[in-house]
Amino acid sequence: MTIDTQGDSLTRSTLTPQPSFCVQTRIARDADEQARNLHGWRQTYDQLTAGCFTGGLTELCVDHMQVFVETTSHTLRQTCEVQKDAYWFGIPTCPAGSGRIDAQVIVADALACRPGGVEFELLTTAGYEIFGVVVKSDVLRRYAAEVERIGLADHVPNTQVVPIGMARKERLCASLRRLLDDGAASGAPLSAVARDSLQASVLAMLFDVGALPASEPVAIPARPRRQSIVSEAREYVLAHRDRAVNVPELCERLHVSRRTLQYCFQDVLGMAPATYLRAIRLNGARRDLSNASCDARSVQDVAAAWGFWHLSQFATDYRKLFGVRPSETLKAAIGGCQCMDERAFAH
Repeated sequence: MTIDTQGDSLTRSTLTPQPSFCVQTRIARDADEQARNLHGWRQTYDQLTAGCFTGGLTELCVDHMQVFVETTSHTLRQTCEVQKDAYWFGIPTCPAGSGRIDAQVIVADALACRPGGVEFELLTTAGYEIFGVVVKSDVLRRYAAEVERIGLADHVPNTQVVPIGMARKERLCASLRRLLDDGAASGAPLSAVARDSLQASVLAMLFDVGALPASEPVAIPARPRRQSIVSEAREYVLAHRDRAVNVPELCERLHVSRRTLQYCFQDVLGMAPATYLRAIRLNGARRDLSNASCDARSVQDVAAAWGFWHLSQFATDYRKLFGVRPSETLKAAIGGCQCMDERAFAH
């Protein structure tokens, strides 16, 4: 860590991000402390309005990505620069006109974007909240090529402010908040599989809301091919049931773009690929639990066999889909088996 101080109000943090693979939350009582708390940034925070400052930062650093939400109590002028080989996307939740980037207003339906290695200025008003996503440039380009099946220019996008629409912006903020809240509630470091899935889902969010260009139209296969793509996806997931197969892997396997895959699933089943594929694994787990009475398998054993390593999330998803807890399914199966044994013994 290197901190250079030039006068009372200037503090620059040149931290190199150290992925912790779990969500961390920090509270600051000083603008300089708030600036230092955000990993991987070179920045200065100047407090412009009077009063005792309070700032909050909830952050997740994984292999090639940083996701965070930052809150600040007072008006700030921020001079910021993210690492050279990355892109930053900033999504304020505040009303229109309450923030500016390089003197340009971040309008209500827009997000901000800057490439790494380029210093920019943010002006944020009191009571400000902003979500941030930082992603490595090569990861972004590779994802675009392999999953979205499009090419990206070297500087994407080329403007500081990108309008995406209010509904999309609210959906993006809600998804990022849920991601951070779930990680904080878990408290455990993410596995490699979970990290890959998380990074892919965040990149998909950015493409879905229009933060990144998708210049090429969706390829629409003929109906038999759409059904075939869905069937092939299901077969592939069942063949690899001991882990959560994500959408990017399916795109690579089936040689289609993510948007084409989504279109096929929506057309054939009326739902998103990730939703259906999770349901397939949950149904498989339910069948195993229903038949687990004879081999004394536990809920944890069955969940792991179907690629669910986060037991509490598995239980939540299971109850949401089937209306009962997985432990209740197992208990009912054991009870049924015992009754059969008793009847057999009686005869």
